[in-house]
Order: sequence, then C-alpha cells, then structure tokens
Amino acid sequence: MANFHFYLASCALLLTLTWRTSTGLPLRTDNCAQCALLFRGLLLNITELLDNDIFCYGIRSDKVAMRSKAETSLACAPTLTENPGCMMQRNSSFSKSECLSNIMKDLVYYDAAITSYLKSKLRSPEEEVALLSPTLGIIKSLKNCSLMPNEENEENDSSEVDAAQMWGDEPYANRQEMCKMMRGFYVRTITINRAVGYITSGDHRE
Repeated sequence: MANFHFYLASCALLLTLTWRTSTGLPLRTDNCAQCALLFRGLLLNITELLDNDIFCYGIRSDKVAMRSKAETSLACAPTLTENPGCMMQRNSSFSKSECLSNIMKDLVYYDAAITSYLKSKLRSPEEEVALLSPTLGIIKSLKNCSLMPNEENEENDSSEVDAAQMWGDEPYANRQEMCKMMRGFYVRTITINRAVGYITSGDHRE
C-alpha cells in the first residue's frame, strides 16, 4: 500500500514537472503575483511543518493520505499525450476555471480539516495550535485571493462534516492521521504551485 501511495505521488510530480512554469518570467498582474507568492508560502510552510517532530514523532508509517475529494491533479494537468502510465492523465484541453475550482475545493477541505483537528484531543495543544495556526492563516488568505473563484460556501458544509469525522478521542490516532494527511497536502501543494505558475505565466492560452 505504501508503494501505491508513492506511485501516485511520483506520478503527480511527473505530470506537473512537464509544464512550463513561470520561474524566470514576470507575472501578469500584481494580484496574481501575490496569489502565487502565497501558494509558494504554503508549500514552504507545510515543508517546515513536516520537518517538525510534533505530528510525526513516534509514527513509523510513511503512508500518504489524500483526503480531499477535489480532482486537482487531473483538472490542473495540461493536455498530454505522453506519460501513459499515469492514471490522472487526460486528453481534454486545459480549463483554467476547472483547475482553480478544484484548488479552491482543496483549500476549503484542508481549512476545515485542520480547524476540526485543533478542536479534537491533542497530545500537545499549545505546540500544535502554534504550529498549525500559520498554515490556517495562509489558507484563509488564499481563499480570498483574487485568482480564486467564489465557490467556498457551496463546498464548506460537506467539507466540515467530512473533516470532523476524521478525528476521534485518541490523540495518537489523530496525530497519525494528521501526519498522513499533511504528507498528502504537501504533494497536492506541489501540484497546485505548478498549476498556478502555468496559469499566471499565460502558457495555458497557447
């Protein structure tokens, strides 16, 4: 099962790395530039969070959990004919609105999941709240970013219900689930950053 999760993560990264990103190119508007910087900040934040021992301490499993129901990896992939081994490959044309809509679904879900986690039984409440609060702050800023569609209310209720069901009364089990979820969020955030770079560079119009 761990190998299967690794395959999915590797496949997602392979697809995103085939895109032309805007690493050395100016973004088209200040608003888009601000959104792109926030997404990069989110990736850095999650990277640092996973390097911290608070969540994954004592957890030997290296499983990755993709909990969000958004189809971001598929919706945000450009039209491809290569990489036939990747299950998320598609042949339809790239849709900016579909991609951004799925990214918003991810943001809404992880906002609800982290918020509900902080209301569950925690091993180290002060440390965990301090560690996750900046992540929530970035997510909330991104949900209000000018690049993102206004679809939050439609998804919010179901995301909150799904997220609340993840956590039980055992702090270790909750922390184990959080560790797996944040690993999945890390992989998803890499995909999102590539997609945002693709969109803000204007390559999707070519």
